[in-house]
Amino acid sequence: MRIGLLTEGGYPYADGEGGLWCDRLVRGLAPHEFDLYALSRTATQEVSGWVPLPPEIHRVRTAPLWCAEEDGVTHGRRARRRLHAHYADLAAAVCSGAPRADEEALRAQKDRFRKGLYGLADLAREEGGLVAALRSEDAVRILERACRAPGALRAAHDARVPDLLAVAALIEGALRPLSLDWYAESDARGAHSGGAGWGGLGSVDLCHAASGGTAALPGLLALHFFGVPLLVTEHHVPLRSHYLAAAGRGSTPAVRALGAAFHQLLTGEVYDQAALITPGSAHVRRWQERCGAERHRLRTVHPGLDATPFAEVGEGPAGDPRTLVWVGRIEPGKDLVTLLHAFAEVRRAEPATRLRLVGRLVPGDTEGAAYLAHCRELARELCPEDGAVSFEEPGEAEAGSADLAAAYGSGAVVVLSSVVEGFPVSVVEAMLCGRATVSTEVGAVLEAVGGTGLVVPPKDPDALAEACLALLRDPARRDRLGAAARSRALELFSVDENVERFRALYLEIVSHYPVRRPHTDEEGTPMPFAHPAETRVRGTWAEAAHPNTAKTPGTWGAPASDLRTPGLPATDAEATGARPRTPVTASGAELRRVPTWAMLDETAAARREDAQGGAVRGAAAPHRGSAAEDGVLTDGEEPGVAAAGGPVRGSSPPHRRGHGGAAPGVRAPYPSPGGIEPVAPGKPARSGGAEQADGLSGRGHRVRQLAVLLSTAPPCCTR
Repeated sequence: MRIGLLTEGGYPYADGEGGLWCDRLVRGLAPHEFDLYALSRTATQEVSGWVPLPPEIHRVRTAPLWCAEEDGVTHGRRARRRLHAHYADLAAAVCSGAPRADEEALRAQKDRFRKGLYGLADLAREEGGLVAALRSEDAVRILERACRAPGALRAAHDARVPDLLAVAALIEGALRPLSLDWYAESDARGAHSGGAGWGGLGSVDLCHAASGGTAALPGLLALHFFGVPLLVTEHHVPLRSHYLAAAGRGSTPAVRALGAAFHQLLTGEVYDQAALITPGSAHVRRWQERCGAERHRLRTVHPGLDATPFAEVGEGPAGDPRTLVWVGRIEPGKDLVTLLHAFAEVRRAEPATRLRLVGRLVPGDTEGAAYLAHCRELARELCPEDGAVSFEEPGEAEAGSADLAAAYGSGAVVVLSSVVEGFPVSVVEAMLCGRATVSTEVGAVLEAVGGTGLVVPPKDPDALAEACLALLRDPARRDRLGAAARSRALELFSVDENVERFRALYLEIVSHYPVRRPHTDEEGTPMPFAHPAETRVRGTWAEAAHPNTAKTPGTWGAPASDLRTPGLPATDAEATGARPRTPVTASGAELRRVPTWAMLDETAAARREDAQGGAVRGAAAPHRGSAAEDGVLTDGEEPGVAAAGGPVRGSSPPHRRGHGGAAPGVRAPYPSPGGIEPVAPGKPARSGGAEQADGLSGRGHRVRQLAVLLSTAPPCCTR
């Protein structure tokens, strides 16, 4: 199938864990085809470029969220009235102060938000964009009226003009996907899924959003416009991230309240419309349920990690029994200050112990750089001895998984001291290396570790130091926990487990949605067997389309001449245009199957033209005075013999058919060849003289219909 992968600020820009997860998913789900739709958050991502993409990604489309480009769209009077009405609904829902206990009021608020959102989406699709309109003075005035309306949020009443401008910019940035040209069933060449060209999100079979919120908004629009099902995966909680980011920016209470209300409504709409939601842990699942996600839509799928780079360390000898290791990204949420205070206590009890901090800063993160400088100063103050604490920042060439495995393997215990954590990737990597862990109970740490490590409360240096000393002083316990941790990680957090879960979820979702785009040929005739199941089965069918590779074919309906090995002579069926009965070609001593569906497209148009041309010639032929020549049975002629002298399958006795080829008052089930109209209900059949004048009798009419159907149907139907 063809999947539209939706990302925001991650793949293909970032090479962090989010990007690695997308890359593993795409590579593991071959032969499914992926179209990547990515939203960038900063100019740095655009400048840094993309990570190497796998061949399973056939198309990439990107759009920036960090700048508002002038779209140049001028709206007429009627479009402006629609814009004001829909934006008023959206703003009223955002500013509404409906209490959480009032279910009726909350339902009305969500309905009004939904009405405004999809109304703006329809308008943007018709007019070409809303970037300037959503930042205009009219939008700010509408937002101001909603803030001053009775029943609005208390914080919204105090909003001033700078606050309203900030909220309008926030809403426009989050709704930027409405103004994109990603929503089409076909491209400029008119090619649909499986054809020569590529369409937009309307031509995919499934949209998979790598996170909720703005990243999932293109999937919502594809569902609204075309009925494409949506799958949402969240390894963290975007709504919680918005709450924390708004508090960290130092914005006013009005901006924080209105921004939180908007993102909460958008998140609720994504959860309501998604076919399935896959949280990365039970911790994320609890947040999703709290934000309104229904339990029957939730499927917990843990992120998969590649265990191959950690196999050598995990199966090798133990590391230095006097070394503690910390690996991660340096930022305040990792709480290295608590770790340094805990290590000072460990150092007083065990003077030979060392602490190795392996991490790097996010490029352009000034806050992280200041935090790292503070931690270095604190380490020199608490542990002045040389070599007690080492800060190591791996370079670009040394940041691979193999070097991380060596870092984990250099110590006996791996420590995590975070106060904010989603899925603890560093802890799982340490488990794959067979190392015992000491972690703080935040996020999904307890879910990942289980009973294979020690878990302590966050921001408690005494408890952290005590747990580290317990493992440093007990090598046997440390080895048992390390072996159990590796077994648990291999069983629950492998890439294969993650990929197979999503493969099953894709099939589950698609099986509940009908086929939306019937495939037609160049003349508009439906082709019900254009995508037979055998075209996706590995083996002889795949080799027919790709003789030199084992990859499953991705070009449906390719001509048989393109599928044959170069140098082989054309088969009789291809040369004459006749339907192949034994689709096998010989190549030396090896026989290779050529699928019948490949033969069908090559000769279908020619057969239809021949059939229609014959019907026209028969209709224009002069009357020879014989009813048998026109297809009418004469006295004594057997009903199983056609006018041309050949047997006809399914022929019926004369008394079971009307003279005009169909029972009186019954419309013929198929269009007539040669432009001859069937008998309409209530219209009497023409006389024999009129039929002979036309050159085609009722029986000849039905015989030619059957011949056309048999010439264009697949072999499975003709049998």
